[in-house]
Amino acid sequence: MTSAAADTARTRAAALLSRLAREEDGAMTILGLYVLAGAFVVSALAIDFAYLMASQTQLQVAADSAAHAALYYRDTHDADDARARAVAIAKHDLPESARYGNVLRPDDVEFGWFDYATRSFTPSDHIQTAARVRPSRAAASGNPVASIFFKLVDKDWWDIRTEAVFTTFSPPCLREGFVAEGIVDIQSNNGFASGFCVHSNTYVSLNSNNTFEPGTVVSMPDLDKLDMPKSGFERNEGLQVALRTGYYRLRVLRKIDEIHADITSGMGRYAPNYIQGLSPIHVDGRKMSAGDFVTGRIHHIHCSGGKLNFPGGLHLRRMVLITDCEVKFGQNVVLEDVVFFNTNTSDKSFNAASSLQLGVDDNCAAGGGAQLVTRGGVNVASDLRLYGGQIIALKNIEFAANAHGIQGASLVSGQQIDGTSNMDMGFCGAGMEQNFEASYFRLAR
Repeated sequence: MTSAAADTARTRAAALLSRLAREEDGAMTILGLYVLAGAFVVSALAIDFAYLMASQTQLQVAADSAAHAALYYRDTHDADDARARAVAIAKHDLPESARYGNVLRPDDVEFGWFDYATRSFTPSDHIQTAARVRPSRAAASGNPVASIFFKLVDKDWWDIRTEAVFTTFSPPCLREGFVAEGIVDIQSNNGFASGFCVHSNTYVSLNSNNTFEPGTVVSMPDLDKLDMPKSGFERNEGLQVALRTGYYRLRVLRKIDEIHADITSGMGRYAPNYIQGLSPIHVDGRKMSAGDFVTGRIHHIHCSGGKLNFPGGLHLRRMVLITDCEVKFGQNVVLEDVVFFNTNTSDKSFNAASSLQLGVDDNCAAGGGAQLVTRGGVNVASDLRLYGGQIIALKNIEFAANAHGIQGASLVSGQQIDGTSNMDMGFCGAGMEQNFEASYFRLAR
């Protein structure tokens, strides 16, 4: 190439470079690469974080299920069996054969009690009012949560742990109140003091001139089914404020067999603590008298023809009575610290013309209550008095005028509760500690 040609080429190259230096096309290419890389990092973080949160949620759901199963099963089994049940539930929710591994071990399940005030759990196998489970997915257990994109920066996994606490409780309506699977039918001129509960799993029916103090509860699954006169709210003071929606599984009705077994043997959680002698006393129902009954003992009362006339005027204390007869109480029978269980299934397995008293009039003091439990029904014509008194019946509970339960009353029926007029029912909040109850369960933490 000649010197002139070389100079010409250099001149053209310089002009081209000068023109390219002035061009702005492509100036964002490098910045775009940085933005794309940043977006990729953020997306990777979001995907891994979402996966981690999903894994945490799955573990929490399994914890809740396992804690509920542990406490529910502990109600009728020992602690080790309940632990095994909780572990099985956790494995069902998060199968070990999948990527989850073994998220819950028996040592991760504890029983004890939970203090709501301090939000603290105290473990003890001898207490079964609360259960705590603490499942985990961790490298030490061989089942951590694997990362997806963070493996690129040497973060291969995360450890996650969670906790759930379930506790037992007794619904206030089942402690003091009228509760029925069927209709609860009350008529006129009745008074219900603050705290008392009227509940039906079907509907509540009432007439006029009933009074519901502030703090009372009238509940049913569907308030539209409330049965009352057209002027019902005007003629039933406090009713509208007392109304609630709700449904209860009447678990105590399913415990009747267990109650019967415990009071028959004198052992078990439903056996009253005032029973001292386990050898039963057999009573001939055809010729009963006060001398046939012994404090602190279990009595089996036999009858002929399936019917038993219970003498009037008896005041029995601190004993268990068991029969399969239809029992007719005479007037002014008082049962104090007494459990009377009837396997008779008639509609009037317990019945009285008037003045049957369950419990002692002690201004809601501890002890002194009484329980009637029957596979049949209960009918009291008038003057049923309840002082820490409980009636559990698989069939109807019926009582007529002048019932009195201002110091603690609990009625639970597998069918209907029928009350008429002029009754006063109140709420003790204490003195009902001998009630037969079945545990209910709720998530505490």
